[in-house]
Amino acid sequence: MNQFLQLKKIIDEHNSFLLSTHVNPDADALGSELAFYLILRKLGKKVRVVNHSATPYNLEFMDEEKVIKKFDPAIHENIFNEAEVFILLDLNQAGRIIKMENGFRSFGGIKICIDHHQDPEKVFDLYVGSTDYSATSEIIYGFIKNTGIVEIDYAIALQLYAGIMTDTGSFRFERTSPNIHRIIAELLETGINPTDIYDKIYNQFKSGRVKLLGEALSTIAVDSTGQIAYMVITKESLQRAGAEEADIDGFVNYCLTIQSIRLGILFYELKDGVKISFRSKEQIPVNKLASQFNGGGHINAAGSRLFGVKVDEIKDKIISAAQKYL
Repeated sequence: MNQFLQLKKIIDEHNSFLLSTHVNPDADALGSELAFYLILRKLGKKVRVVNHSATPYNLEFMDEEKVIKKFDPAIHENIFNEAEVFILLDLNQAGRIIKMENGFRSFGGIKICIDHHQDPEKVFDLYVGSTDYSATSEIIYGFIKNTGIVEIDYAIALQLYAGIMTDTGSFRFERTSPNIHRIIAELLETGINPTDIYDKIYNQFKSGRVKLLGEALSTIAVDSTGQIAYMVITKESLQRAGAEEADIDGFVNYCLTIQSIRLGILFYELKDGVKISFRSKEQIPVNKLASQFNGGGHINAAGSRLFGVKVDEIKDKIISAAQKYL
């Protein structure tokens, strides 16, 4: 039995579901879990969507019904006992749901992962997906089309389109195949407006993000090889700009716009550590680089979080490690 049929069988045989996605969710994370929520609701299932992080303000339009709740142990202490099936979408390492991790690992029901990243943790009863997919939202599309479990209506199409569009870099990245465009054509036929979706995601930022971007760009430096560019964002720069962590999404890509640069790194200072984003060109495997620092991701886009350290303590070490991948 293939993955999609196994997933459908589990859905058919169970009634209560809990959905979640990774810390600081992007449009593919939200789109895939909201599309899956809509599938389950169409089938009359009981379903809750609870994430560690709040939804970024520029993506709030995706959740008009406000079904996604931010995890609060005092409020959600019983959610892990109330569901029969716990599904993680757009991640394959349980640590990426942060404060919900313990609840997931001790969950007594069925644990499912729907994801397109590399090296899944061996903790799931069912893993659906592979790195062949451009986005987790594409996996959800494939699940619907292969099983006929529901019809793709406007509401589901909007979620899937937002997820696929953003995770393909607005149809620029390597996995933008002819089939992706055929999928997008079908989604557009439901009446969704691609101009409106793009505008809401990329052109409706608060002024604090723009101010922070200016400061972040001023920190860009190039290493001794001339092929690695990096930038640093401190807690103070975030406060000065009046921005928030979600606002730094995509900043690291500016490192790759510099001539001759093949690998970009963003160092973001956390309250108790450092968040690092990696991006690369060609076949430079930054996912392997990130794995050296408790992270992971895709070949050309990855990240990690290190706790109990400061940027100045680990910056040179990470740049030195990155140079070995050039």
